[in-house]
Amino acid sequence: MAASDVALGIIFLSQTVVGALGNSSLLLHYMVHYLMGFKVRHTDLILQHLIVANLLALLCRGVPQTVAAFGVKGFLNDVGCKLLFYLHRVGRGVSIGSTCLLSVFQAIKISPEDSSCSELKVKAPKYIGFSIYLSWILYLLINIIIILSMTGKKNNNNATNLRDLGYCISVDSEIILQSLYAALLTFPDVLCVGLMLWASSSMVLILHMHQRRMQHVHKSSSPRSSPESRATKTILLL
Repeated sequence: MAASDVALGIIFLSQTVVGALGNSSLLLHYMVHYLMGFKVRHTDLILQHLIVANLLALLCRGVPQTVAAFGVKGFLNDVGCKLLFYLHRVGRGVSIGSTCLLSVFQAIKISPEDSSCSELKVKAPKYIGFSIYLSWILYLLINIIIILSMTGKKNNNNATNLRDLGYCISVDSEIILQSLYAALLTFPDVLCVGLMLWASSSMVLILHMHQRRMQHVHKSSSPRSSPESRATKTILLL
């Protein structure tokens, strides 16, 4: 085994272990709070599903990727390859969808009472659970396409329309079908990213306007940067 393969395997292993431990600790934190009877906030519900989706995407991609990097070949059969790739795509999609939902909900929550989102501030919490489960169902259905295009490395070794992904093989279809698949798979992600950009921009604008109104208070009370400035920097960083 080449030294570069060992180094790559160590990198994949480190990322997988750190990510799994971090998400597992957060999930355990929420489980303890639930068992102790603490009140669950609406954002906590979104974060719990986000953590589960992150773990699903991380383990279904990180573990086989690490094993393949260390030189183990043919450890996945056709069913295992299809299942892991499918679950990874579902977890990845729900992770993006949950992040989008969290951003939009926070933007609605901090919007002024006299804005166009005033009615949504009251109704939004009622639809959070529905939106989360709809996201799971949507990505479970859309990513069925992945099952048709993935196969184990032991199969179809003589075919020419194959792409080696390390531990699985992707079977390339016709260009028209590839374009349709790509459009169907990427449309929800592009929509979510667009909504996240809108929500982040809205939050930055709302915080900036609030900071201007409260500027004289912050000047007279503390030399430190205002909470609005710190929140704006955090949003821009994310």
